[in-house]
Amino acid sequence: MRVLTWNLWWRFGPWEQRRKAILSVLGDVRPDVIGLQEVWACGGDNLAGWLADNLGMHWTWAPSRAPYRWHRRLGDSTVGVGNAVLSRWPIAEHDTVELPAGESDDDGRLALYARIDAPTHQVPFFTTHLTSAIHASALRCRQVKVLAEFVTAHLHGNGFPPVVTGDFNAWPDSDEVRQFGGYKTAPAVPGQIFFDAWEYADPAQPSATWNADNPFVAAGFEPSVRVDYIHIGPPGPQGLGSVSSVRRVGDEPVDGVWPSDHAAVLVELRGPADPHVVP
Repeated sequence: MRVLTWNLWWRFGPWEQRRKAILSVLGDVRPDVIGLQEVWACGGDNLAGWLADNLGMHWTWAPSRAPYRWHRRLGDSTVGVGNAVLSRWPIAEHDTVELPAGESDDDGRLALYARIDAPTHQVPFFTTHLTSAIHASALRCRQVKVLAEFVTAHLHGNGFPPVVTGDFNAWPDSDEVRQFGGYKTAPAVPGQIFFDAWEYADPAQPSATWNADNPFVAAGFEPSVRVDYIHIGPPGPQGLGSVSSVRRVGDEPVDGVWPSDHAAVLVELRGPADPHVVP
């Protein structure tokens, strides 16, 4: 199963050209399930729906309940923002949870759950977008605790591990990422572990998803860093759902247009027909 996570930079910049570039990347890499953040909706149009229609996929999305700070940044109060899941297979159920917010910076962060009705196993799939303030590690720690509890509440034990995607806005060695993983420090939920898929990558691979080579990032003079993640629960029987490959995609211009200010992460997970997995 091929899984991708991508922050699509809402409706900033040359969004009409960018969405075509986003579609081009997704059409090339052909993920089976996609977790998206900063998805826009305006009137009857929704970026996730537009992508799904063009890719022949199922989709669901969850809008922010408090988009007002987003509206001020864009200067347009008519555009919604949220997270979405696209799937090659039907989505059997979905749910959302609101994440904790700071006293003065509530912008409606949330997590979205979708149970993917894949041919051999239902897959518990999640996508989220944590608060972005660089100094807000303590708040992100509170958010990952709620996220981990949300995952626990939607596990029904069918053998395929939970898949948690998203823009954590946090460096790999941060408290919040370590707590969510639960294998480098005490886990956010006792006994619950999520492996960072990038642990399986070749150390020589380029990893920064917030990358100063991208002019949308370079304008802010911030360091390049990996802030976008695919986390996987411990593998099922005989390695079901384990990581076989991981790489960065969407990390260069398409016909001169950078698709987003973030690069995407693409992971291959082993299914029951793959080597090392015994049905």
